[in-house]
Amino acid sequence: MRVGVRVPPCDRADRVLETVRRAERLGFDDVWFPDSQLLWRDVFTTVTAAALGTDRIGLGTAVTNLATRHPAVVASAARSVAELAPGRFTLGLGVGNSSVGPVGLRQSTSAAMREGIRMLRALLSGEEWEFPGGVRSRLRDPGPAVPLHLAASGPKNLRLAGEVADGVILLSGVSPRTLAQATARVREGAAARAALPPLTASAFCAVTDDVEAEARQLKPICASIAQNGGAPFLALAGIDVHVPEKVEGVYPDLVHAEDWQAAVDICSAWISDEHALRFAQEFCLIGTADEIAARLRALRASGVSGVFLQHVGSYDPPTDLIEAVGSAVLPQLT
Repeated sequence: MRVGVRVPPCDRADRVLETVRRAERLGFDDVWFPDSQLLWRDVFTTVTAAALGTDRIGLGTAVTNLATRHPAVVASAARSVAELAPGRFTLGLGVGNSSVGPVGLRQSTSAAMREGIRMLRALLSGEEWEFPGGVRSRLRDPGPAVPLHLAASGPKNLRLAGEVADGVILLSGVSPRTLAQATARVREGAAARAALPPLTASAFCAVTDDVEAEARQLKPICASIAQNGGAPFLALAGIDVHVPEKVEGVYPDLVHAEDWQAAVDICSAWISDEHALRFAQEFCLIGTADEIAARLRALRASGVSGVFLQHVGSYDPPTDLIEAVGSAVLPQLT
């Protein structure tokens, strides 16, 4: 199983590169970069720096989108990175999330994602595509192949990912119950294919002896899941919470709050310490190095082909997470 880490482009690309190099030296298989044009530096600029400054580690977007970026623009950017790191770049796509919200756009529908992926595949293969008005164009110098992975959490997009993507990024954490449900939906979409596409699970992670303290920091994450249609997933784990559609006092949103402690305090109105602890235990990889290694081995046995680990926070590099996992968890998996 491939073990990756999420690194937000929260600083100059050359400085982010140092974090990526450290992850490579410690044995991580992949680094995944989120994309949100107002929150971070440009993701493709950052991935380019990482491609030029590393030798082995896999690089991916987790995720960019086809709403603020036209598919033709994404195709060119992906080709440009892939030719700098042949065989190491994965284009992760999603519905938009923190990219579309701050600029007043809607998330991509499943139909728009399907059509956008068709266009990407055609352009990256050097084929002509008919654009509006009957204009037919192609991408010059299409370059090396680029795997397209689709991030999904809802049933419709999970089925779509199983049907059309080269890999699926599961956004439901590492709860065995929710992973089983998500995998079943992917399998439905992949029914006509020879094999299930690779599954990569995302999970918040911390190596610690004090799970309760770390769990409290996850309250905005738990609240955001409940707020965005994930309450049934939480209920499967015995977390029955109701969060209002609009939460005041948090910018830009719960998952990417600039003042994290304020977001924790605000979300305490709906997410108790007990809820947060249950969320950490069920959906996240929070615990000692031995406990995390054991859960990763169980994930591998369940059919998950990769994970990418996240730290709490969006505006600092996951330095502590990389050091802790790289020094104490990864050696147990080799």
